[in-house]
Amino acid sequence: MIVFRQADPRYPFLWSDVSQPAARWHADGEGPAHYFADTPDGAWAELLRHEEITDPADAATVQRALWAVEIEDEPFKEVSLPASALSGGRDTYRACQHHARRLRARGARRLAAPSAALIPGGAGGREMAGGTERATKARDGRVLVVFGTPDGIVGWKVVERAAPPPDVLPRVQHFS
Repeated sequence: MIVFRQADPRYPFLWSDVSQPAARWHADGEGPAHYFADTPDGAWAELLRHEEITDPADAATVQRALWAVEIEDEPFKEVSLPASALSGGRDTYRACQHHARRLRARGARRLAAPSAALIPGGAGGREMAGGTERATKARDGRVLVVFGTPDGIVGWKVVERAAPPPDVLPRVQHFS
C-alpha cells in the first residue's frame, strides 16, 4: 500500500524513538507513531492544520519534503469515536490517545481514522477521461497510523522542498 507523508527535509521522514512529540493518536513517550495520509493532499492538509496556516501567502512559503511511502498491506483497526473527537481540536487529543492506547493494549499496531484536517469530501483526485483531465468523485480523506519501529518501511521522496498546492488550503478543516 502506498501512503503519503510530508516532513521537514532536514530530518528523516519517520521517527525512530520515543522522543516524538505527542499528537492525536499517541501521547508523549508512546512513540514512535507514524502518521500517513491516503492522498498527497491529505498529507499537506495535516501540515496546514497543525501549523494553523490559513493565509495562502503563508502556505506558499512552506518548504517541506513530500514522501510516497510503502507500508505492508496488513489490516488497520478502525477507530470508533464520535465525529466531534475525530475532527476536534487539540482538546480532543486526550480522548483519541486514550482510545488508541486501549486498542494497542488489545494488540492493534495500526489504526485508521477519518482525516481531521480535510473537510468531508476533500480528498478527491484527478483522472483522465476521453483525453481530458477532470476531478474524480469527492471522497473523505483517511489518516493511517503505524506504531513501532520504522525498520523496513520504504519511502520515496517525491519532492525535496515544496509548498502545498494552492487548491488544498480551501479544503483544510482548521482548528476552531
